[in-house]
Amino acid sequence: MALSKYKLGELIELVDERNSDNLFGADSVVGLGTQKKIIPTKADLDGVSLNSYKFFPPKSFAYVPDTSRRGDKISLAHNTDEKIFLVSSISIVFKVRREDVLSADYLFMYFNRPEFDRYARFHSWGSARESFSWAEMCDIEINLPPLSVQKKFVAVYNALLENKKVYERGLDDLKLVCDGYIENLRRNMPAQKLGNYIELSDERNADNFYTADDVRGISTDKKFIPTKADMKGVSLKNYFLVKPEAFAFVPVTSRNGGKISIAQNDSRENFICSTAYVVFSTNAEKLLPQYLMLFFNRSEFDRYARFHSWGSAREVFTWKDLCGVEIPIPDMKIQRSIAAIYEVLRTRKKILERLKTQIKNICPILIKGSLDEGATT
Repeated sequence: MALSKYKLGELIELVDERNSDNLFGADSVVGLGTQKKIIPTKADLDGVSLNSYKFFPPKSFAYVPDTSRRGDKISLAHNTDEKIFLVSSISIVFKVRREDVLSADYLFMYFNRPEFDRYARFHSWGSARESFSWAEMCDIEINLPPLSVQKKFVAVYNALLENKKVYERGLDDLKLVCDGYIENLRRNMPAQKLGNYIELSDERNADNFYTADDVRGISTDKKFIPTKADMKGVSLKNYFLVKPEAFAFVPVTSRNGGKISIAQNDSRENFICSTAYVVFSTNAEKLLPQYLMLFFNRSEFDRYARFHSWGSAREVFTWKDLCGVEIPIPDMKIQRSIAAIYEVLRTRKKILERLKTQIKNICPILIKGSLDEGATT
């Protein structure tokens, strides 16, 4: 048998370099996502000293020890970029010490498995909040195939990642075309108030036909998502019905990262949503829902909605505010042309999401395959 067993602590080591000389500013600070990737930081860094922030150099890993309230996942990322980032001092940064035994990319595949998330949560300790310590990380027992076998399976994984990046670049180009089309219309034709083309919907789930499985929330990515609310014992009779092509939005815009949660039901199914939302539809003979959703997807609309949100304890963008939005509304032929491009973009986004899921799900398969091959080498 060619597999070798190690304690992970034998193969990795801490990286604890600090930004003590303020070499890097706030634009270098990143967060660590539960999806095992680097994300923009959500922290307000205005006036915050970055002296104690840790370097997160290329080829290294960083994770947040606190595992409480993270949906049974651990926030961890691998820096595959060529530049140094900064992470909070509460994060733990480390790198592979024994590169002759363990590939950093292979270790990242190992971390990307749901088995690792379960292990980290089970071995997290604490009272007010639970944490997965550096000692617990080092105590992981890991079976490794030969380095050549690791690299073989890493090559498969990296090829999939590269395909995903190429696909993402294509999506960026499509979005640029859509945004440019709207911007050209905005500059060259008069704008009209949206209120003349949309109407409120007040259909309810009065007969309880729809269940908790049909309840949807709305993300700041402008998508309907399965609700995160605890629906146990909640009456759904008063919930709004969201039919295909209809829209819904969350009036509250506070703490949404400068975005408004609004979405169009682009499926063939009916959803229901909380009465805290606003549901509406378009006059489809004059305004295509797909064209309108393209307009809502622009960052300019997010900024407009936030600027026109009002309130004290929480700020809201009301139905009246939405009706006051002015947009260019070309003839239906032009709307259909733009909507056709947008539909391609939306379809490809769904394909990309499935691709991301497949890449995530393939990590356990690749690890198992490498162990099986290593055991027979």
